[in-house]
Parts: sequence; C-alpha cells; structure tokens
Amino acid sequence: MVVPVVDLSKLDGGAGERAEVMAQIDNGCEAWGFFQLVNHGVPKELLDRVKKVCSESYRLREEAFMASEPVRTLEGLVEAERRGEAVAPVDDMDWEDIFYLHDDNQWPSSPPEFKETMREYRAKLRELAERVMEVMDENLGLEKGRMKRAFTGDGRHAPLFGTKVSHYPPCPRPDLITGLRAHTDAGGVILLFQDDRVGGLQVLKGGEWIDVQPLADAIVVNTGDQVEVLSNGRYQSAWHRVLPMRDGNRRSVASFYNPSFEATISPAAADGGDAYPQYMFGDYMDVYNKQKFDAKEPRFEAVKAPKTA
Repeated sequence: MVVPVVDLSKLDGGAGERAEVMAQIDNGCEAWGFFQLVNHGVPKELLDRVKKVCSESYRLREEAFMASEPVRTLEGLVEAERRGEAVAPVDDMDWEDIFYLHDDNQWPSSPPEFKETMREYRAKLRELAERVMEVMDENLGLEKGRMKRAFTGDGRHAPLFGTKVSHYPPCPRPDLITGLRAHTDAGGVILLFQDDRVGGLQVLKGGEWIDVQPLADAIVVNTGDQVEVLSNGRYQSAWHRVLPMRDGNRRSVASFYNPSFEATISPAAADGGDAYPQYMFGDYMDVYNKQKFDAKEPRFEAVKAPKTA
C-alpha cells in the first residue's frame, strides 16, 4: 500500500481533472487520514530555502541535543546492557529535537535568513491549508468556508497556526527508543514538509504501519482530531509515528492549522445524528496535553458536557 499522491494543479483544470482531484483528496481523508500533495503552488525555490535554514538551525542546536535527556537515557541503557543487565525500550520520551514557530513567540536569529524564509513559508502554507479545507468542505457537502468558520468562531477569533521544526538525528540503537511515539494530532489540518531522503514516518492503516514515502518537494497532509469531529467521523484522524534511523538526520517541518482555543467544535456533517460532543477547543487541548499518546476516544468523552436532568 502507498499513501495517495495528489497533483493539486489539476484542481484548476477541466471538469474531469477537478473531479478526479476532489475524489483523490476525499479518499485520502476518508481511507487514510493522510495524502501527499505535489504541484501544490509552494515554489521549489522557497522549499529549498526552508531546507537550508532549518538544517543550519539544527547544526547550531546539535551540541545541546547530544547532551539532552533522550541521549543520556539511551547511553545509560547501552551501558547497562554492556554490564549484562536486562534493559527495556524507553516508552516515555522521543529521539527528537524540536522548536516551535508562532506569530508571537521568539524565533531563532541564526542563520540570518531564517526569519524571513520561515515567515514567507508559513504564509504560503496557511493559504494552502485553507485551500485544502475548502476542498474538504465541498466533499463533505458543507458550504464553502464552513470549516474555517468553525475554527475561528465565525471570524471572531484567529485560528492557531503553528509550525514545529523537528530533527531526528542518527540513532545508534533504534530498538531502544522511538523517534516520535504513535499519536493522532489534536488540531485541524496538518501540512508536513518532510525530509526527501531520510524516511521514518509511518501511518497506521488497517492495523498495519505503512511508510509515508519520502517524495521530493511534496507536502504531506493529514487530518487531525477536529476534522474528525467536524466530519462526524467520516474523516478519521490517523495514528502515526516516526521511527529513529541509524543513518541520516531526518528533517521535518510540520505546520498546524488549528481552531482558536475559544472556538466551539461540533459535528458540521451530521448524517444520522451527532457521533461527537460539542466543546471548546481549549478544553480539548487541556485533555490532549495529558493524553496525547493514549486512545483518542476517551479524550472526546472527557470534554462531553454532563447531561442535565
């Protein structure tokens, strides 16, 4: 099985091509929770700059990562193993270096072109996310812009748009630690610019872990928990994980188009009754932050309002 690849440029083609792309995205959301976009409108020149500045930013952080808790923990396990002790894989941390970019937080000042490049990239990705959401609206039989309005409280609040810059350095013992533990994403639409040489990302489908194949200059899209709710379960948020690799430093730049914390989320496509509760996204995040790596169904149950007598 291969994660679907969609040529987004055909969305602006003839009626037949447009229908084909709409169906491919619908299948990606419904059957996988993941798909890859090519010819998505983000210039290759910009993507090349993003790769360059993010890789350079990690080189400035590498020394700190090598002194971090995951590295020290793994070294301790290897040393215990050498002493003949039985060791178990670590299940409460990840082999990952990360930092986040939001409109209102402090960004790295080195390399010098980092801020300008990532501002430009984030603007393009935000536009792309909204375009993908409009396709989802149409496929779900909703009015255009319905998902965006849900995320913004009908325009009263700004959506939360964040970018997570990650690196998964070479791991000497991938059998003893994970790159990123299996989870679903809490928010809305996630757009990932992943490494085109070093793999490791996998999505769970039909009980089997499937590689999300590296594809040059593609943007990987996956649906988060809030899209599952808005679609009333037609689009499922997919479990995914990152495996650590012995060779290669995997780069990952994930941008999240999420609801405002003040946004009220509930099913917009309610065929046969609502399968999910209504709640504020901020309340959901309070639960998610404590239960990210656990089953998602109890998270929805936890934010359900108690029934009144």
